Amino acid sequence: MVDFTLTDDQKAVRELAHDFAAKEIRPVAWEHDRDGTWPDDVLRKAWEVGLMNTHVPEEYGGPGLSFLEGCLIEEELSWGCSGITTSLSANGLACAPIQVGGSDELKKKYLGMLTETYTLASFCLTEPDAGSDVSGMRTSAVRKGDTYVLNGSKCFITNGGYADFFTVYAKTDREAGHRGISAFVVDKDDTITVDKKEDKMGQRASNTATITFNDTEVPAANLLAEENKGFKLAMMTLDRTRPGVAAMATGIARAAFEFATEYSKERVQFGVPIAMHQAIQFIIADMATKVHLSRLATWNSASLLDHGQRNTVESSHAKRFAADSAMEVATDAVQVYGGYGFIKDYPVEKLMRDAKIMQLYDGTSQIQRLVIARETLLPRRAETPLETPA
Repeated sequence: MVDFTLTDDQKAVRELAHDFAAKEIRPVAWEHDRDGTWPDDVLRKAWEVGLMNTHVPEEYGGPGLSFLEGCLIEEELSWGCSGITTSLSANGLACAPIQVGGSDELKKKYLGMLTETYTLASFCLTEPDAGSDVSGMRTSAVRKGDTYVLNGSKCFITNGGYADFFTVYAKTDREAGHRGISAFVVDKDDTITVDKKEDKMGQRASNTATITFNDTEVPAANLLAEENKGFKLAMMTLDRTRPGVAAMATGIARAAFEFATEYSKERVQFGVPIAMHQAIQFIIADMATKVHLSRLATWNSASLLDHGQRNTVESSHAKRFAADSAMEVATDAVQVYGGYGFIKDYPVEKLMRDAKIMQLYDGTSQIQRLVIARETLLPRRAETPLETPA
């Protein structure tokens, strides 16, 4: 029997995250959005109460929470502000390749670092000419004795301006396309420069930067998995992180739905609250359905991971549906507010701007459709266990 009834411990985790979002995130979210400022104090508080690095296993000093529990946290925090949550959760994306393909020594060093002190990490895959098409990657890693020398630039890097270390994807075989990509853990040093901080439409509380590696030397021991196995490692990483992105989108949609619902009860037109008008009722009902189904798809994709099963298509279903739904729900929330929804004094215009990125990062909605189509049209191994790159 499929059962998504939460345990008492899971309810407690969700309540902790919700209380943090209500007390620490929402009161400052719109200010950080307006000014595009870095919410360092919020991140440090989240680290102190255990809402960062929830993915780190107990053997490396972390809480070892399940993927489902991670999704519970990310929905609640994103209900508070998805921009701040993006910065809070970026360590999970950066360290997933280490958990999947790192040696025990790398896990002890870098996963342990996250729990011993307030530390930030960034995931460096995207480049100006290599977004959805990672085979177009130009960053190179050349083996020289016991080191690799990295050169190239990565763009749209979350927390890039504040990261203490990076997981970086680079070409070790320029002629092999996606089969020539390798992954590395790279400590920040003077050869790594932050070239640009992006001024974004939404999620303005998160730091997004361009990072350049200039003859950056990396120990060969910092190679993840094996040389030229980086593409597979990246795809396995995204299978693990997309449920969390879907949870973030669900949180945005839920916030927009709640604001619109309350406003519809207060706003009077034609002598009655607009919630009494069927046109508004239908909008609210569609919002409720999209939030509900986004959550179920998210939980399902996370639960598969927790049971050691392959979740490629399910994570794409969840990420695609939740991201598109967040955009639709936020847009409809603006519609419910009418002209006021278009004004920055009201909360839903921020949610609409924040929602848009959910359709773009961790694979666009179109890429998710390609994944779903491939998995639907081609034979698939049923109940395939999780694999480690070889």
